Amino acid sequence: MHIDEAVRKQAEVLFKNERPNMGHALGIEFESLKQDEIVATMPVNDNTVQPYGLLHGGASAALAETLASVGGVLNVDADKQMVVGIEINANHLKAVRSGKVRGTAVPIHRGARTQVWEIKIRTDTGKLVCVSRCTLAVVARRN
Repeated sequence: MHIDEAVRKQAEVLFKNERPNMGHALGIEFESLKQDEIVATMPVNDNTVQPYGLLHGGASAALAETLASVGGVLNVDADKQMVVGIEINANHLKAVRSGKVRGTAVPIHRGARTQVWEIKIRTDTGKLVCVSRCTLAVVARRN
């Protein structure tokens, strides 16, 4: 995984003592962490498909919110603040039956109280699968 030096401290706080979470269950693997771009992959497998064998829209939304949330943390003081999703939308554009999908999140707005991220999920061959927008609240970290 590539971690940009500008966000190394926040990434260490984020991944230190990380508990098992939905990202683990879905097989999400981060490829790149930067303040202005987060990239991760997710397999299309029994854990991420719906009964017809197609990538589940909820799995795509979970990947999108995970990417946005990690990006959000990399843009706050991770010792004092955290981010939580308060709204997400997703347009599912293409069916996927196998392989991996790759999500890329970029910030649209990084404010003191809210952040808005755009996430695009693509197939291995680069075809657009899902476009999502996620709004995060920036809140005080509670220990």
